[in-house]
Amino acid sequence: MGVKLGILGLGTVGTGTVQLLQDGIGRHPLLQEIEIYKVGVRSLDKSRAVTLPESVLVTDLDAIVNDPKVDIVVEVLGGLEPARSLILKAIENGKHIVTANKAVISRFGEEIFTSANKAGVYVMLEAAVGGGIPVIQPLKQSLSVNRIQSVTGIVNGTTNYILTRMQLEGSNFDDVLADAQRLGYAEADPTADVEGLDAADKIAILASLAFDGRIKLEDVYCEGIRQVSKTDIAYAEKLGFVIKLLAIAKTAISPSANLPLSSTPPISVRVHPTLVPKTHPLASINGVNNAIFIEGQPIGQVMLFGPGAGAGATASSVSSDILNLVASLKTNTALPNPLLACRHQDYCQITPSSELVTRFYARFLTLDQSGVIGKIGTCFGDRGVSLESVVQTGFQGELAEIVVVTHDVREGDFREALTEIHSLPAIDSIPSVLRVL
Repeated sequence: MGVKLGILGLGTVGTGTVQLLQDGIGRHPLLQEIEIYKVGVRSLDKSRAVTLPESVLVTDLDAIVNDPKVDIVVEVLGGLEPARSLILKAIENGKHIVTANKAVISRFGEEIFTSANKAGVYVMLEAAVGGGIPVIQPLKQSLSVNRIQSVTGIVNGTTNYILTRMQLEGSNFDDVLADAQRLGYAEADPTADVEGLDAADKIAILASLAFDGRIKLEDVYCEGIRQVSKTDIAYAEKLGFVIKLLAIAKTAISPSANLPLSSTPPISVRVHPTLVPKTHPLASINGVNNAIFIEGQPIGQVMLFGPGAGAGATASSVSSDILNLVASLKTNTALPNPLLACRHQDYCQITPSSELVTRFYARFLTLDQSGVIGKIGTCFGDRGVSLESVVQTGFQGELAEIVVVTHDVREGDFREALTEIHSLPAIDSIPSVLRVL
């Protein structure tokens, strides 16, 4: 007897998934066990790129999640509602879930996974992060014996495309964004992408898996790319860096941090534009591509790279989750597979941003006076901030431009030094402050 799918949504990802499942030639034989039983759509009259029997297409999505014949519900609607409510109803009815919805998982993961564990069903979400890149199952299975130290990713294709164009062409952010919107690489409302919100959803999910605990989305520090200028990109180039929007989750303990002991170390989870050394593997990831760089013990370093979006890429991840569930259902065992189930019960301990240790790049505009660099250096030195380089790069009008790069520093100390520097009479402004990987 075949495993019956109820698919919610027949947009780009839903269509790609149906196409893949219908074309089983040369693919895994378990695909032959899958029946596309019901597909929920908004309109029955819309022309579609796939052919399905009239009896399969329905507009009543609740009927799909309530249908006792449906074994697996595939949610590819996107958005928060009705996706969240439908997922929860399907779980309540004992159905396994496959979803590509990073926003629902990052915001309502506690509710969804608690319900799934209670009902004894699986929630699979490979397509929620990285498009076609297999990263969820590797973190849950292949890499699960490692002690993960960091997960660093370029997980948003829109921002990577914009920064790549700015780097290659010396263009302004606004010009490249407008072009990306015309080409379909950026949404009409690009806020979720360019403000880092999409990447924050994704790193919250990856951090939860890597560090074996739940993540509150509000604890993810989030900074977008609107403030990145072509001037900073040019200076980064001269200093041997490229600027990328990175999503980072890593163990983070400052020697001066007074944090309670825990069975697992505190972590930092953040999204921000970052100067990446040209020698780092992530520096070469350009255009709309995504990559996730994982460091752990004993494996060392692993990077997963590929298309971060698109019908085919995302459908590949959705279908692989379906296949995993079919294989599990076909074993006919009542015992849950611990490598598919969610095991997280507690929240990760998040390090305050003031305690993070990292390097910084800062650009100052100052009056053209002698001794300014010395005063900046004194302010940093008084806070224990060691400078790797200080360069007066030129002038913007009558203002001198000074660029500094620090060694590793506690962020709280760096911010205190910046506040003092900003109060100096010779300082006109501090146009840019960026972190360095």
